[in-house]
Amino acid sequence: MNSPFLAIPPAAADAGDGLWPLEQVVAELRTARAQWRAAQHRQAEPGSRELPSRDILTDITHALRAALFPLRLGPPDLRPAGEDFYVGHTLDRALNALLGQVRLELHFVLRHKGGNLDAQIDHKARGIVREFAIRLPQIRRLLDSDVESAYLGDPAARSVDEILLCYPGIVAIMHHRLAHALYRLGVPLLARIVAELAHAETGIDIHPGAQIGRGFFIDHGTGVVIGETAVIGERVRLYQAVTLGARRFETDDSGALRKGGPRHPVVEDDVVIYAGATLLGRITIGRGSSIGGNVWLTRSVPPGSAITQAGLQQETPPRDGPAP
Repeated sequence: MNSPFLAIPPAAADAGDGLWPLEQVVAELRTARAQWRAAQHRQAEPGSRELPSRDILTDITHALRAALFPLRLGPPDLRPAGEDFYVGHTLDRALNALLGQVRLELHFVLRHKGGNLDAQIDHKARGIVREFAIRLPQIRRLLDSDVESAYLGDPAARSVDEILLCYPGIVAIMHHRLAHALYRLGVPLLARIVAELAHAETGIDIHPGAQIGRGFFIDHGTGVVIGETAVIGERVRLYQAVTLGARRFETDDSGALRKGGPRHPVVEDDVVIYAGATLLGRITIGRGSSIGGNVWLTRSVPPGSAITQAGLQQETPPRDGPAP
């Protein structure tokens, strides 16, 4: 990326001399960095870049999107005769760039564990990227089912091409399918960055750890949140501002949060969850259920349920409170 700040000519930069205490600010920032690194028990920073780059991962993700759907998301002058050449060239460039980012994450993790096994890291990184590449055709097939589900589920959609070009839910699930593969292959930081790029673009927040089946459709989408341990079946449809979240966070004896552990809902096949619904905790939404708009749900419901605000208000709360 070409930052406008980097384009300031030296003469213009010199004009600011004396107007602000740069030497003092730079020194205090250096002190702040040193204090942070000491508090985090960080080793000395290496000479090269330590962490993966959001900018590079943005380029990689856009290239992967184009390689998956070349005639729709690829360059405007691409024609069917050149499709395979374009896909091969784009994937080769994207996967080589991804290899560099995978190495950075593996090195970062190993450094903070006190190890230094560069040769093993290179071998592992190549294996991760190779397996990721092998999974791309299956990711394409999953995305085809998502696009078809969106087309069949939205009366306003005029074509599958419109879905791919215009629907933020498809952008979000496209990133998620890629990010989930990276997450499962052992590079969760890269996966999280890919997921957050979609979050920034669409307002849809899907943790890369979430398991999502075929034919998934998010309509409108803004404000949707899907947590790390959520499990979503096939042909599930969500509307805007739906949350599949955790109800409570367990802590250890010192009060620190316990990481991991199933804490988000399980949504079975053929469920529809309408706008503004909030589902919290490790509850199960039975197959074929419908969850109405703005419902707040912290208990499991059996298959075929139709849950509405009015219905919940008429229920007698259980004596021991809602299920965790």
